[in-house]
Amino acid sequence: MDMKKRILSYLFILGALMLLVGAAIYITGWSYAPHLFSTGAVVVAVVQGLSPVGPQDGSASIVLKRLRRQQLFGALMLVVSGVLMFTTHGNEWIVALTIAAVLQLYTAWRIPAEEARQQSR
Repeated sequence: MDMKKRILSYLFILGALMLLVGAAIYITGWSYAPHLFSTGAVVVAVVQGLSPVGPQDGSASIVLKRLRRQQLFGALMLVVSGVLMFTTHGNEWIVALTIAAVLQLYTAWRIPAEEARQQSR
């Protein structure tokens, strides 16, 4: 693994931990929980935006491109849920977080499977 991928992996783990901790302690009313969550969301979104998916020669399939767009939309929804933590007084941010979680989980399974299928051709 080259240095860029290693740094992106560590940043992703850090961002994901910030997301998890920020969401978990939000219910306690700690005033910095939204800041922690939002920072983690931005880190995860930036890392996913910078991470390459599929072949680097531009020959990715339509399916892989669609999955990539879904992954990036999921990352955007993480950021939106962080914004909603600041701007709403209820738990509306959980709706955006649920959408993000479903998209992230789906693409985390499908992108590697699609890449493996393309490589086996």
